[in-house]
Amino acid sequence: MPSLTVRPMAAQDVEAADRIHRLAFGTFFGLAEPAKFRGDAQVIRTRSVTDPDLALVAELDGEVVASGLGMDWGSVFIVGPITVRPDLWSRGIARTLMAAMDELIAARPVTLAALFTHPASTKHIRLYESFGYTTQFLTSVMSKPVEAPKRAVAPHDLYSSLSPAAQTAALAGCRRISKAVYRRLDLGREIQAAAAQGIGETVLLHSDGEIGGFAVCHAGAGSEAGSKRVFVKFAAVRPGAADDFERLLDACEALAAAKGAERIIAGTNAGRRVAYQTMQRRGYRADLNGLAMHRPDQPGYNRPDVLAIDDWR
Repeated sequence: MPSLTVRPMAAQDVEAADRIHRLAFGTFFGLAEPAKFRGDAQVIRTRSVTDPDLALVAELDGEVVASGLGMDWGSVFIVGPITVRPDLWSRGIARTLMAAMDELIAARPVTLAALFTHPASTKHIRLYESFGYTTQFLTSVMSKPVEAPKRAVAPHDLYSSLSPAAQTAALAGCRRISKAVYRRLDLGREIQAAAAQGIGETVLLHSDGEIGGFAVCHAGAGSEAGSKRVFVKFAAVRPGAADDFERLLDACEALAAAKGAERIIAGTNAGRRVAYQTMQRRGYRADLNGLAMHRPDQPGYNRPDVLAIDDWR
C-alpha cells in the first residue's frame, strides 16, 4: 500500500472527513444515494469541535481517506465512528486508526472503553475483538413522533438559560447524577458543547430541591439530530429513580415539541431493562439495533437498575 499516515484532524479536513463518513455508512446500509446519509445532521463537525484532540484522519499519499473520532466522558471513552472510503475497505486502514485511538485512550484516565457496532457485520466485530473489546447487549436506537404534551411537565430548567454561576452549579449537579450511574462518568464536555456550538439544549430536571436528572439534546440542522428532529444524546437519573426517568422523558418530549421537531430519537441498551421497557411502553420503537462492545469485559453502566439514554454511533 502507498504511504499511510495518521494525524490529528485539522479544520480544513472536516469537509473531506464528513464526505467519507456519509459515503461509508450510506454504502454499508445500501442507500441509493450514499452521500446523503443522515441528511443535514452533523457528526464529524460537532465532535471534532467538542474535543479536537480526539479527532484523527488517515492520509494516503497526502489525501484524506478515513477518519476516527472519540468521545471523552470522564472514566468512559467512546470510540467512533471510524470510517474509511469504501474503495479502500479491507486494506487495514481502520486497524491503523484503531491503534492510534488506543494511544489516545491510554493518555486519559479511562476505566471503560466502549463502542457501538453493527451485529450483522462479522468483519467489524472481529476487528474490535482483536483490540480487546467484548460483545455485550444490544443497543436499540429508537424514535417516535413528537406530540404536544398530554400532561403537566415536571419543573425543569434549560442549561442555556442559566447564568454562568448557575451553569457551574448545574454541571456539578449533573456530575453527581452521572457518577451515581458509573464511577467518574462525566458528561460535562457534551453539555458545554451543545450550548457553545448552539446545537441543542440540556434539560435539567428538578427533584427535591436539586438536579434529579439531565438530558443532553441535539436539535435541528447542523446538530447530530438533523432537521425536524431532536436527538437525546445522553440522559440519566439516579439508578432506580423510575419516576424521575418518566419525568425526564416528559421534559425531553416537551422540548422537542417546543422546537417544532417531528420526531424524537433516543437510544438505550437492552441491559438497562427498566429504561428499555419504559421507553417501549411510551411508544418508542427501534429504527436500528447496534451491539455494545466494552473493554474490559464488564457491564459498565448497562445494568438493570440504570435509567439512562445514550447513543454511541
